Amino acid sequence: MVLTDGDISLRPIKLRDQRPWREVNRRNRDWLRPWEATVPPPPPGLPVPHRPTFRQMVRHLRAEAHAGRMLPFVVEYRGRLVGQLTVAGITWGSMCSGHIGYWVDHEVAGRGVMPTAVALAVDHCFHTVGLHRIEVCIRPENTPSRRVVEKLGFREEGLRPRYLHIDGAWRDHAVFALTAEEVPEGLLNRWRRQKPSTPGTPGASHK
Repeated sequence: MVLTDGDISLRPIKLRDQRPWREVNRRNRDWLRPWEATVPPPPPGLPVPHRPTFRQMVRHLRAEAHAGRMLPFVVEYRGRLVGQLTVAGITWGSMCSGHIGYWVDHEVAGRGVMPTAVALAVDHCFHTVGLHRIEVCIRPENTPSRRVVEKLGFREEGLRPRYLHIDGAWRDHAVFALTAEEVPEGLLNRWRRQKPSTPGTPGASHK
């Protein structure tokens, strides 16, 4: 499954993405660090958890996707891997919801890559997967990433204090959401009516 609009595509992450993923991630370490989830210190006496390897990460993402709880994508721009977008926390039953986290290469920020990628993912979730609600949680300080969801018309629903462990501490997150009824014409169609004007976008938080 590949979701595409012009130069921008989403496709499932693969083990063979290791080299380009590592290269992009390495170049963007300082750009991404303030927004990436970290693991809090364990209680006294328990071992410190290690950051998973790329292969461990992909295997976990694929297992969660197989279980119906996640949609892990890489973002490509003109055929080159430039970021990652994951629909996680997928819940069925009476909720039918999920949340989106993402990051993008600083070199392509400001070209409408991430708004388009988010719109592609949301439309897929609403119209193909069958979800009803999508959330994006963003640190209040991450102004460029907030502009992405604001341009796409997500509603800001409030603040979740000390919501996620980010960059070594528990951080507040602003919650943005969208339901299927709010974009009957499709989020991508709504986004196409606007010119990409957002500045560089490091990322929204992954849980």
